[in-house]
Amino acid sequence: MREILGRRRRLRFRRKARTARLDAAVTFAVEWDWPVLPGAGLRATTRTSAGAACSCPDPECVVPGAHPYDPGLLAATTDERMIRWWWTRRPDAPVVLATGGGAPCAVSLPAVAGARALGALDSMGMRLGPVVATPTRWSILVAPYGLERLGELLYAKDSVPSSLRFHGEGGYLLLPPSVAGTGQVRWERAPLAGSARPWLPDVEAVVDALVEASTSTPGGGSRLAY
Repeated sequence: MREILGRRRRLRFRRKARTARLDAAVTFAVEWDWPVLPGAGLRATTRTSAGAACSCPDPECVVPGAHPYDPGLLAATTDERMIRWWWTRRPDAPVVLATGGGAPCAVSLPAVAGARALGALDSMGMRLGPVVATPTRWSILVAPYGLERLGELLYAKDSVPSSLRFHGEGGYLLLPPSVAGTGQVRWERAPLAGSARPWLPDVEAVVDALVEASTSTPGGGSRLAY
């Protein structure tokens, strides 16, 4: 009896998770005008020594489940009918945001540094929008920017932490409640419930604050190592 009840609970959990991904994808695309598409996802029965295997053809995929594959990134859309068609057929697919253009971009950093960074930015009074977290990296969503502007911004800095990554035009980012090879994707700072399209900070303000938080203190050392 316990085994039967356990199976039923697992089935209910899976159905709920699948519905949550579709609902999230529709919210992002229709309510917030963020172009999304289903990611590669994970193979249900295949695991490697490093964990779950990606469903894409590459047996050595370094970002299992966490990238576009079929369809490709250019297929990202805000069309509700297309999104429902995709996730009806692939309910376990992660939700991938195509960054740049009119969509959010992001600045990401390692998870441990990300937790410290948010504390440092809060202490500076820095206003942040949504923050996406995985077990390995945290991503601060920012207003759309072009590659030229990013290049000018980074060129003007004496130094920028080497572990920062920039998800701009032509890039992508997994959104909650996706699951990838590294684990669950979640909101560390969620958009306000019931709000319209989430507010996003300017990339320059975020990079300036992160660089300031990582600079050495007068007594030596670093306030935020990443």
